[in-house]
Amino acid sequence: IMVPDLLLCLSFGYAAALKPTCLSAQLHSPGDYIIGGLFPFGVDTVNLTARSEPTLVGCKRLFVNGLLWALGMKFAIEQINNSTSLLPGVKLGYNMYDTCFEPVVALQPSLLFLTRNGTRGIGALRNYTDYQPRVTAVIGPHKSDLCLITAKLFSFFLIPQVSYGASSEQLSNTERYPSFYRTVPSDKNLVEAVVLLLNKFGWNWIGTIGSDDEYGRGAQGLFSSTAGNHSICIAFEGLIPTDLADPKAKTQLEDIIRLINNSKVNIIVLFAFSQPAQALLEHSIRMGLSKKVWIGTEAWMLADTAASIPNIQSIGTVLGFIMKAGIVPGFQKYVADLFTSVQQDEFCQESREFHQFMNSDVLDSHCEQCDHISLQDVSSTLSRAQVQPVVVAVYSVAYALHRALGCTHQACPRASVRSWQLLPFMNTLPFEVNGQSFRFDQSHDTNTGYKLIFWSWKNGTLTYLPVGDYEESLYINKSQVRFHTADQKEPTSACFRHCKPGQFRQLKGFHLCCYDCTDCPENTFWSPKDSSTCSPCPEHQWSPVRSTRCYDRSERYLFWNEPLTIALLTLMAITISLTCSIAVLFLKSLKTPLVQASGGERNLFALSTLMLLCLSCSLYIGKPSNDLCMIQQMVYALCLSGCFSTFFVKSLEITLVTEFPRCAPTFLHWVTQRRAWLLVALCLLTECVFCSCSLHLAPDSLVSDYKSLPTEVLLVCHTESWFAFALVHGYNGCLASVCFLCTFMVQTSGKKYNIARGITFAILIYFITSIFFIAFFTTLKTVLRSVTQICTTLTTILGILGTYYIPKCYIILFKPDLNTVDYFQYSIKEEPEEDSM
Repeated sequence: IMVPDLLLCLSFGYAAALKPTCLSAQLHSPGDYIIGGLFPFGVDTVNLTARSEPTLVGCKRLFVNGLLWALGMKFAIEQINNSTSLLPGVKLGYNMYDTCFEPVVALQPSLLFLTRNGTRGIGALRNYTDYQPRVTAVIGPHKSDLCLITAKLFSFFLIPQVSYGASSEQLSNTERYPSFYRTVPSDKNLVEAVVLLLNKFGWNWIGTIGSDDEYGRGAQGLFSSTAGNHSICIAFEGLIPTDLADPKAKTQLEDIIRLINNSKVNIIVLFAFSQPAQALLEHSIRMGLSKKVWIGTEAWMLADTAASIPNIQSIGTVLGFIMKAGIVPGFQKYVADLFTSVQQDEFCQESREFHQFMNSDVLDSHCEQCDHISLQDVSSTLSRAQVQPVVVAVYSVAYALHRALGCTHQACPRASVRSWQLLPFMNTLPFEVNGQSFRFDQSHDTNTGYKLIFWSWKNGTLTYLPVGDYEESLYINKSQVRFHTADQKEPTSACFRHCKPGQFRQLKGFHLCCYDCTDCPENTFWSPKDSSTCSPCPEHQWSPVRSTRCYDRSERYLFWNEPLTIALLTLMAITISLTCSIAVLFLKSLKTPLVQASGGERNLFALSTLMLLCLSCSLYIGKPSNDLCMIQQMVYALCLSGCFSTFFVKSLEITLVTEFPRCAPTFLHWVTQRRAWLLVALCLLTECVFCSCSLHLAPDSLVSDYKSLPTEVLLVCHTESWFAFALVHGYNGCLASVCFLCTFMVQTSGKKYNIARGITFAILIYFITSIFFIAFFTTLKTVLRSVTQICTTLTTILGILGTYYIPKCYIILFKPDLNTVDYFQYSIKEEPEEDSM
C-alpha cells in the first residue's frame, strides 16, 4: 500500500533535489520532558589531528543511517505524543546532536545535556538529588567506544542512557554503568552465534580481524576467549586502523592481507564498522587475495559502502548476523512525508523561526548536509534501515516515565520527576512496542536474537538473503547458501583432525588449539583423560608405538637354553675336558723330569684351580641373585690367584738361578719342594684378605636395569665400588707382573728346555685378555656383560693351557726321548756359575 506513495514522493523529491530543505531544523522540539539524542549524522572529521584549540569539530560527509536513526527517534516521540494512553497530557520534546563517530564531538552535546535546566552551566554540588539536568534521558550514541565515555558522565548523575547500537560487553557492567541500557544484544550473544555457525560447518581454523576501536577490539577479544572452549583455533588476529588518512594505514592493511595469505585460512571473521571493513575489502581485491568465507556483522554487512566496492563479488562468500529488528509500521511513509514537508516554504519558514528561537542559547545540531539531500538519496538505505532499536529505546523511556508519574490510560498527574527516579521503573515491567514485548535483563540488555544473512548475487544485483536465525540455538538452511567453491559446497578450514587412539595432539606453533596427530612413542601410552600428551609407562612396564596401555616387562638375563649360552657351555666343556686330560697326563708322569722341572705336584694344584675357574663360568648363566653377584668376581680372582701363585713360585726359582746364582744355594730351598707350598698358601691367603675387604667395602649387587632394553628388565650384577674391584683383580695383576718380569728376559741354550718362556707367554695372554675384559665390562649393560666374563675366563684358561701345559704334554706324548734328567736339569742355564773366589 505504501509503495506507490513512496514512489510518488521519490519523483517529487528528485525534482526538488537542488533546492535546500529545512530538515536540520526538525531535530529539536520542545516538551514537558526533553529527551536527548546522540546520532552520527556525519563521518570523517575535519582536521581532528591538527586541532590546537578547543574549537568546534565538523564532519565532511553525511551518514544516511545516522540521519534515519534520528528520524526514527522523532517518529517514536511523535507517536507517543499522539498516544492517548501512554503519556496522556504530557508532551515529550527532544534535542538531537551529531557525534560524527568521534568522542571529542560527542562530548560537547553530552555536556550540554548535563547542564541545569534553563542554563548553560553544570552545578558543582555535594548532592545532586534535586539537580534537574536539561534532559530527562538520553538516546544513543551508536558506537561502543562513545558509550564507554558518555556512560560514565551520565551514570554519575544517574541519567538514563539507552543506546541503540553499542554492543561492547564492558557496558554490561551495571556497577560501573548503572544508568546505561541498550536495545541491542551484547557482543557476547553475537560471539556465541558466530561460534555456533563455525561449529555447524566444521570450521576450526579461522582468522579474526577487527577495527582498532572498542567494538572491534572488544568483540575480537571476547571471541578469542570463547572460541578456544569450542575447539576453534584462531590462526591470526589483525586490527584495521580507524584513521585511514594516516600514511601508515595502507601498510598496516597490506600486512593484514599478507597475514591472511601466510596462514592459508579459508574463513575470516570480521568485526568492524563499515569504513574499516571497506578499506580492508578494497585492499583484498587489489592485492588479489583468494576467495574466502567472510563472516560479518551488521556493522558493515548492510552498509552500501561495502556492497558497492568494485568487483566485490571476487572476495568469496559473505555470511553474517544482523539483529532481529522488526519493521516499524508507518516509518517509511513518515520519512517520505517529512521530506515532502521540508521542501515546502511555509513549513520551513515556521520551522526555522521556531528552531532559531529554541536554540538561541544552545548548541546547533551541526547537520548542514541534512538540508541538501532528497528522499531519493536515502531511499535505498531506508528500505533496510534498522530503526526499531531506536524506537524501542524511546519507548523504554516513555514507559518508565509513565510509571514514575503514576499515569493512567486517561491522564498523567502534573508532577516533577527527576532523571534518576526513572531507573527503578526501567528495570521492572516489560513494555510493548508495535505488538512486541521487550524488557531489560539484569545487565540492562535486550536480547532479541539475530538473523543469519547471506550475500546472494544474481546478475550483478546483491540480495540480503536470510538463511537462518539465532535465539540461544542456531538454525541454518544450508541449501540456500551457495559458496564460492566449484561445487558450491562449504569449503574446509580445519587445522586438526580427530586423533586415533594411541595418538596425541601435538601443537602447531603458538596456536593452542591447532595440532597434528602424532603417535605416542615407545614406553608411553595415550589416555582419553589427557589427549594432549602421552603418559610415560611405569618403570616396570613398557609399551609399543601408538599404544593405549602398558605391558609388564619380562626379565632378561643369560638363559640356559639360548644358542649363545649353549655355544659357551660347549666351549666350557671342551676346556674342562682338556684341563682334566692334562691333569691326568701330568699325574701319570708326575715323577718324570719334565713334570718335576715344571713344579711337580703344584702343576696339579694349578690345573685344579683352572678347572674350578672354568666351572665358575656357570655362575654367569641363569637368573642372577645378590649372593651370586657377591661371589662371581671373588671366585674368578681366587681361582686365578691359585694358578698364578704356582707361576710365582716357579718365577722366583728361575730368578734365583739366573740372576742371583750366589744366593741360590741359600734361598732356593724356599721356592722348591714343600716350602714352596707356603708361598702358594701365602698368595692365596692374601687374595682372601682382599676379597674380604671387597665384601666389607661394597659387594656387587643385583640391580634391575629398565633403560638398556626397550621391552625387558635387565637383571645385571652392578659393581658398587670400582676400588674394591681393582683391589681384588689388581692383586692378580701384580702377581702376573712379577712373573712376567722374572721370566721374559731368561735365555737358555738350545740343548736345554726353557720353562720360563711358557710362563711369559701365559702371562702375556692374560694381560691382553684383561685389557679387553676391562674395556667391555665397564661399558656393556646387557647380557653381553656376562658373555664377556665367560669369554674372558675361558680365553685366559685356554691361553695358559696352550702356552704352558700343552707344549709339555707334547713332549710327554710325542718326544719321550727328551723327557730326561739331562734335558731338564738346570734347564734354565747350562751350568751354575762357579764362585769366582
